[in-house]
Amino acid sequence: MTSHESPGTPPGAKRPLGVAMIGYAFMGKAHSNAWRNVASYFDVPAFEQKVLIGRDAGQVATAAAKYGWAESATDWRSVLERYDIDIVDICAPGWMHAEIAIAALEAGKHVLVEKPLANTLAEAEAMTSAAQAARARGVQSMVGFNYRRVPALALARELIAEGRLGTVRHVRAAYLQDWLADAESPMTWRLNKETAGSGALGDIASHAIDQVLFLLGDAVTEVSGRLHTFTPVRPGKHGPEEVTVDDAAWVTLSLASGAVASVEVSRVATGQKNALKLEIYGEKGTILFDLENLNELGFLDATAPVREQGFRRILVNEPEHPYLEAWWPQGHIIGWEHTFTHEIRDFLAAIGTGEAPSPSFEEGLTVQRVLAAVEESAAAKSATIQLVQPTGEAAAAPLADTATEGA
Repeated sequence: MTSHESPGTPPGAKRPLGVAMIGYAFMGKAHSNAWRNVASYFDVPAFEQKVLIGRDAGQVATAAAKYGWAESATDWRSVLERYDIDIVDICAPGWMHAEIAIAALEAGKHVLVEKPLANTLAEAEAMTSAAQAARARGVQSMVGFNYRRVPALALARELIAEGRLGTVRHVRAAYLQDWLADAESPMTWRLNKETAGSGALGDIASHAIDQVLFLLGDAVTEVSGRLHTFTPVRPGKHGPEEVTVDDAAWVTLSLASGAVASVEVSRVATGQKNALKLEIYGEKGTILFDLENLNELGFLDATAPVREQGFRRILVNEPEHPYLEAWWPQGHIIGWEHTFTHEIRDFLAAIGTGEAPSPSFEEGLTVQRVLAAVEESAAAKSATIQLVQPTGEAAAAPLADTATEGA
C-alpha cells in the first residue's frame, strides 16, 4: 500500500490519505459503505475516513458515527483548509457540485463527484477547466457513473471492443423508475430546476447516455429529444408547489460510428423500480442487460450456425470477470452496492499510480453537453441539434486495466 506525504509531517514521513465526504443521505450512505469496505477486498492506497460534512450538526454527527467516519463537520470550506484532507467525495445535491469541486481542486484535493457533473453546462465547463489545471499539478478528479463498475457491463464493453458484435448498428437504452408515479408524492429538491438542474433527464438519462458512450467507445453527433412533466404540481410543506423539471424524457442519438441509439427514461413508470435496460445490436451479435438482474448478461452470437443460435445467459460471477476475483466463489452474486466499492477502488488506484481515472470531468462534460442538447431540442419541438465530436481527453476512455485484480 502507498501513503501520502503532506505538509505538517516530518520530511519523508508518510501517512494514509485523508478522506472528507460531503453529504450523508442516499448517495452518502452508498459511498460510505464503499469507503468502509474497499480495503478489505482490494489492494488500495492506505486511507482514513476522516470527516463527514453536512448542514445539520446533530444529524451529520449521528451519520458519521454510523457510517464509520472519525468526525463530522458543517463547514466544508474549513475542511478544505486542513492539511490532513487529501480526497473530497462530493455527494451533495447537484447545485452544490461546481462550487465545492472547484474549491477543492484549487486547494489541491483529489475530487470524486456524483453524477451528473453539474446542473448546467456552464458549471460543467468551469469544473472541467479546474480539473485540467489541477491534473497538471498531479491532482486527480473523477465523476461517479457507478454503472460502469457493474461487472456485467464492464464485460459487455470488453466483448464489444473485441469485435464480438461486429459493427454495432443500434442501441436501445431505457432507465425506468416509479417513485413519482403517485401524483400525491410530495415535492422534493429533485423536482425543482434551481436545485436539481433537471428531472429524469439529469438524474437517470445521464447514466443511460454514459453507458451508450462507455460501451461503444463512441461519440454523439446529433441529438433529438422530448421532455414531459405528467404531474406539474405536487404537495409541498406549505401547500401545492410547482414541479419545474421533467418526469420523463425520450432521446434519439446519432453516433459518430453511424450507429443510432434511443434513450427513454421515466420516474413515473409504474411497476419499474430501478430498471436500466440495455440492448446493443450488432451485425454479428447482440447483448442484453437489465440492472434488476445485474449479475447476468444476455449474449447472442450470430456467427454460430442458425440451428444453434439463441441468447446465452452469462452469469457474471467468475474470477475471470471484471472485479470479481476480489469477491466470492463462482455463482455467489454481488449487488448494487458493490458498484460503489469498485468505483472507490478505481479512484484510489488512479491516485496511487498517478494515472488519470475514468470517467474524467471531460467525460462528464461530454454527457452534460448531450443533456443540454436534449433540453434545447425539446424546447424546439424535438428539432435535431448538432454536436461537435469530442476529441482527446474528452473522448470516452477505458476503465483501468487492473479492474480484474483482486485483493
